[in-house]
Amino acid sequence: MIRKSLLSIFFALSLSLVYSQDRKIPADTTVVTTHEVTVKGKKFPYTATSGTQPVWDKDGETIATLFYTYYQRSDIKDRASRPLVISFNGGPGSASVWMHLAYTGPRILNIDQEGYPIQPYGVKENPHSILDIADIVYVNPVNTAYSRIIHKGDQKPDRKTFFGVNADIEYLAEWLNTFVSRNNRWRSPKYLIGESYGTTRVSGLALELQNAQWMYLNGVILVSPTGLGIERGGPVEVANRLPYFAAAAWYQKALAPELQTKDLDELLPEVENYAINELLPSLVMGGFLEPEKKQEIAMQMAKYSGIDANVIMQHNLEVPFRYFWKELLRDRGYTVGRLDSRYLGIDAKEAGDRPDYNSELTSWLHSFTPAINYYISEHLNFKTDIKYNMFGPVRPWDQSNDNTGENLRQAMAQNPYLKVMVQAGYFDGATTYFNAKYTLWQLDKSGKMKDRLSFKGYRSGHMMYLRYEDLIKANDDIREFINNSLPGDIPAKY
Repeated sequence: MIRKSLLSIFFALSLSLVYSQDRKIPADTTVVTTHEVTVKGKKFPYTATSGTQPVWDKDGETIATLFYTYYQRSDIKDRASRPLVISFNGGPGSASVWMHLAYTGPRILNIDQEGYPIQPYGVKENPHSILDIADIVYVNPVNTAYSRIIHKGDQKPDRKTFFGVNADIEYLAEWLNTFVSRNNRWRSPKYLIGESYGTTRVSGLALELQNAQWMYLNGVILVSPTGLGIERGGPVEVANRLPYFAAAAWYQKALAPELQTKDLDELLPEVENYAINELLPSLVMGGFLEPEKKQEIAMQMAKYSGIDANVIMQHNLEVPFRYFWKELLRDRGYTVGRLDSRYLGIDAKEAGDRPDYNSELTSWLHSFTPAINYYISEHLNFKTDIKYNMFGPVRPWDQSNDNTGENLRQAMAQNPYLKVMVQAGYFDGATTYFNAKYTLWQLDKSGKMKDRLSFKGYRSGHMMYLRYEDLIKANDDIREFINNSLPGDIPAKY
């Protein structure tokens, strides 16, 4: 009896010790695994390095650690000429899971051809990964994925060090310098790719890496870009909505037959022309626009957007995005998605001026969350009790002094090698494709660098690569972009 009691006490103490351990991520660690993948019909080996690398303060003290995954094709002898792609997602506060596990990496989600979840959850080979032509590192900023702030006793680093437009850029540039040095990639051609808020991040990093780290890039890829601090308020912002409205209505078959039968490549240039040359000047007139002209504009907007002219008049020609997502298919009993208007939602009431939830985001989290947790643990063998933050606590986020568009322009001006490509989905209502075009047009008003700026559009949404046809096309566009920005022996000069 005494022995049984002692065993019980010992067992209880053991459990207490186990469960009293602090749940922390090591600040500096790596796990390396080896794999194979077949891309474009050719099989090759690669290594995957999953790990954490510290963020240090000015005194050399560890204040945070960033989780990353680094893929290297292992049958390459000349690493100096091998491109390195550095990948960020957005939010701010989003992990790098999206492009990592659905776009450019060697494994992708187990989803259907249009991007919808299917079971069993998991991953499969990505036969269109860019790993055939470039090595890739996926970086997770502080509080995303397994990246965390490091506390020293009662001392807590100032959150302002990490959570703001310019703070984010500054510490990530320093971190990248260390990563490139540790992995001997200084001679490699380097590319940044960012999605959504990640485009703000990489646009700022392009100049910060040059000016503070003396690291020069060959290319920047902006996937579903934000505004990059470029002014577009008032009538411009309102007029820029219409081409997206038309694209979403076309996909949902909500247009009149004479427009619905047109291909998107024919319809969208027509709507873009109208938005710039007819709608924008009319919006500038505001309340002084002649009533007959206002009614004429409302009728044409209704024709292109699929919603009633009376509703447009009630909004003084300024229909909000959220109202459009609720209104477009109201008569069918559905809402449409914000980030991808191919997705449908069901609200508690058909009445109202905005959807109850983001139908596309819930669908994506449905498939991404189990897949990334399984993949990192079982395929990459990185084990931790830390929660993988799909979206992490980064608020409040300092949005002030966002000059990232101008930063990117300066980086291009200072570096004749640097080229920029924008990728955008036509059905994205959060960072619309036409706003992405506007960003590109306004990035360099001199027009002297427009031959180094390019735009690619896709028949999907914010994460265009979830649609299999666009996964192929978008990765091929990156391949072409990288190949066209490798200058060979041409010197960097004007």
